[in-house]
Amino acid sequence: MKERDMNRRQFLRQLGLGSASAFSLMAMNPLQAFGARRESSPFGPVPEAPLMTYRKQNGTGENISLLGFGMMRLPREQEQVNELVDYAIAHGVNYFDTAPMYGGGRNEGVTGAALSRHPRDKYYVATKMSNQNQALWDFDKAKEMYENSFRQLRVDYIDYYLLHSIGGGGINNLKGRFIDNGLLDFLLKEREAKRIRHLGFSYHGDVAAFDWLLDHNDEYHWDFVQIQMNYLDWRHAGRGRRRSDADAEYLYNRLEKLGIQVVVMEPIRGGALANVNDEIKAQLQAVRPDDSPATWGFRWVGSHPNILTTLSGMNRMEHLEENVRTFSPLQPCTDAENELLARIADQMAGFPTIGCTTCAYCMPCPYGVDIPGNFAFYNKAVTEKLLPLPNPSDANYGERQDAFIKAYREAIPAEKRATTCTDCGQCLAKCPQQIRIPNQMSRIVELTRKRRK
Repeated sequence: MKERDMNRRQFLRQLGLGSASAFSLMAMNPLQAFGARRESSPFGPVPEAPLMTYRKQNGTGENISLLGFGMMRLPREQEQVNELVDYAIAHGVNYFDTAPMYGGGRNEGVTGAALSRHPRDKYYVATKMSNQNQALWDFDKAKEMYENSFRQLRVDYIDYYLLHSIGGGGINNLKGRFIDNGLLDFLLKEREAKRIRHLGFSYHGDVAAFDWLLDHNDEYHWDFVQIQMNYLDWRHAGRGRRRSDADAEYLYNRLEKLGIQVVVMEPIRGGALANVNDEIKAQLQAVRPDDSPATWGFRWVGSHPNILTTLSGMNRMEHLEENVRTFSPLQPCTDAENELLARIADQMAGFPTIGCTTCAYCMPCPYGVDIPGNFAFYNKAVTEKLLPLPNPSDANYGERQDAFIKAYREAIPAEKRATTCTDCGQCLAKCPQQIRIPNQMSRIVELTRKRRK
């Protein structure tokens, strides 16, 4: 225990050293808010505000905005997407992340249409080889997906290209998708030809696949790696998931030692860290009354010096505006703030939450179950302490269960509830978090089943 506490103190000192000012963090890593204020842009006036915080890409020295735009959950209307992209670029956001599988296959095209209205040197686009379906392990079909990304994005080079969702299915899955079929060799040659500027991978699931790719870094020379990282997953990622999963602390530290920069996904854990219960919210507001829980989550991630950019799925203008303010410039967490978030993470880890990030990779369900919707409702009930847990013999169990069932029925239509799940298992292979979805649906069904008196 003493060794664990010492490691935590050492980590916090690395992030803070007392003053924990932006200047101290800049000395550790090229974190900067540079350039003069712009009074206007081609897309309207830019309000008086400090500029975006940037990190330098290790290889090329590109200045990448510490806030990255995750495009997965975009509005359906192209005009709304254009408005969000225009605001983001006008306020210094220059990293945009998409994938062929997002938005039912239309996300790259929508992203390309919005970005192509801007000069090519104003943005960096990231997309992925989304060949999780075994039919796409065929080299020619995978190559077709790769070439289609260029057409959809309307570019002749891709700035950041990823092997998508490494870890699901373990090392055999990794080798089948990228090694045995020669696809990774092809992508390495594309990087040499500069049609790919930076090559990396996104990790979910089995840490053995993560370690295997890093063990071969001398051969592949990864430019970046995308991981799920937030103050809860830092030490509690493995809770309730596969035993081979690793906490974000391990993933980040290993990448930092190798000099590979990190792109962060799920910095607020699919919104869970933005919707904390009142008790946790009060602890945060006592320190920084004007900061939302989401701001706390983003500040914690951005305080780590080896982060290249932090992805946020921003489909509403108010979310984009708040996140831009958080990173313009970023105010790194102090030692005391890091200690507070570590305590909150320990407190939250005791809640029986489901590790769903609402990515919706599991959808559509062939039987109509709204899988992420059910899990989001359940997790919200947990964090707000609305569940009739843990002992059904408690005097107020029936009252609490009635309230939970009423709220659940109001939030989830009958045809989309957990009771519709048939345990067909089609969702299991699709979940990057390796959640045993039918089992968790059974948990919700049990909670909504009235006890006989």
